[in-house]
Amino acid sequence: MSRVVIGMDPHKRSATIEVIDERERVLGQGRYGTDTDGYQRMLAAGRRFAERVWAVEGCGGIGRHIAQRLIADGESVLDVPAKLSARVRVFDTGQGRKTDPVDAHSVAVAGLRSPGLRQVVAEDVTVVLRLLIDRRDELGRARTETVSRIHHLLLELIPGGAKKFLTRGQASYLLRTAPPPAGIVAQTRHDLARELIDELTTIDAKIRAADKHLHQLLAAYGSTLTELYGIGSSAAARLIGDIGDIRRFRTAAHFASWNGTAPLEASSGDQHRHRLSRLGNRRINRVLHIMAIVQLRRDTPGRVYYRRRLAEGKTTMEALRALKRHLSDVVYKRMLRDAATAGTGPGGHSGATLQSSAGGPTPTTASSDKSQPGPATRKPRTATAPPLD
Repeated sequence: MSRVVIGMDPHKRSATIEVIDERERVLGQGRYGTDTDGYQRMLAAGRRFAERVWAVEGCGGIGRHIAQRLIADGESVLDVPAKLSARVRVFDTGQGRKTDPVDAHSVAVAGLRSPGLRQVVAEDVTVVLRLLIDRRDELGRARTETVSRIHHLLLELIPGGAKKFLTRGQASYLLRTAPPPAGIVAQTRHDLARELIDELTTIDAKIRAADKHLHQLLAAYGSTLTELYGIGSSAAARLIGDIGDIRRFRTAAHFASWNGTAPLEASSGDQHRHRLSRLGNRRINRVLHIMAIVQLRRDTPGRVYYRRRLAEGKTTMEALRALKRHLSDVVYKRMLRDAATAGTGPGGHSGATLQSSAGGPTPTTASSDKSQPGPATRKPRTATAPPLD
């Protein structure tokens, strides 16, 4: 039997699949639960075909849980971006109706016709870094909220309130030296402030532990990103956790387009101009923005580059955007060097693959750099496909 593609539209509690051959003929369909029994029935239905590959929509999001289960069972899985399958659905017959079977068919066609789709691999240390840095960011937001509430209470307890940047020790000292509470209202505010200071103590301890853990993991991973001026342990963990295999970006321009530092062309007629891109991974864009601001505060190559752009006639904002684009290339080259030094795989860690590719517009075009499937030639069927079980 020829090679088949099993397209999957995943959800939290169910998954709809469709099996097609190389001529897009439908060989079977089915809807299964994602519990143990449903998953085993779906796996058995797929294993009826010897030469098979699973095409799962959104393996970095809603499809991650089931894609990783398939990988653990020795299956080959391709990651189909949701935008790619949506384009297939628009070109297909059926007036673009969106149902689970239609989505599964679109995913299958995209998996069959799109070269360069990312081959899903088992989760590794990059996932650990992403989980830990997400938790570190949550602790940071919780600390900001707690300090804000302490500020609000101290403003009622102390004339003039407290300064903007407040540590746990400073807040505790201010509360101890505040005028004695008079009345039940003031006493309640005092008690709540004490409780929040205790919460702040706990949060600060968790943040220190998280930073220490991240530093140890980065050292074990062999990353040298922290050697770049303006990148600390948290920023390096965010870069590695969100990017994963840096070699899935073919060029530095491709990487800059993915992180949103590459400007978008907005030319018309004889007018040639570019505008700020608000696309891309905003978390990585924020890391590069902080890196640029930190470099501008010291005598660094980044400041030299920024001043050179100003001398060329650019505004301060244009020069800053140019600096971020330049620093994107610096990070890209450093991560490529780390990957080559590690030598455990094409991406610098075990399980990486050169078949990976990143979607998104390139800096010089307005369309995706990734190959897209052509319009489907599927014709209406007079009979439904047989169920797989």
